Amino acid sequence: MSLVLRNLQRAVPIRRAPLRRRVEMLRAILGVQKFDLGIICVDNERVRRINRMYREKDAPTDVLAFPFHENLKAGGIPQPAFPDDYNLGDIFLGVEYIFQQCREHEDYYDVLTVTATHGLCHLLGFTHNTEAEWQKVSVVS
Repeated sequence: MSLVLRNLQRAVPIRRAPLRRRVEMLRAILGVQKFDLGIICVDNERVRRINRMYREKDAPTDVLAFPFHENLKAGGIPQPAFPDDYNLGDIFLGVEYIFQQCREHEDYYDVLTVTATHGLCHLLGFTHNTEAEWQKVSVVS
């Protein structure tokens, strides 16, 4: 199925081809290439507004994920009953925020890929609702 990659910001130049290749490889590795996926690149202001609206956090962030299939068991692959349900959801990448957080010797596209992977994990049922849960997940991975 399709990967829709949209760039709705102008704060940071984005070459979509390298990100697309990496996400397509990741989808193949995870066995979810038959599902539609949307990745939307946004600036700090837009990701802050979305974060405030949906998470009540008035700050920019690196990634926000909106799963199509709710209550999916962590690591589970959706089992759609209808062809129109072959959709994982949407990932908003705060590319300006990610760029600002990159360390001097980090490759920006490597960090984007890791962040997109984080978002994809959320679409596949992995969650961390508190800082303590995030720290626990971070130690395991």
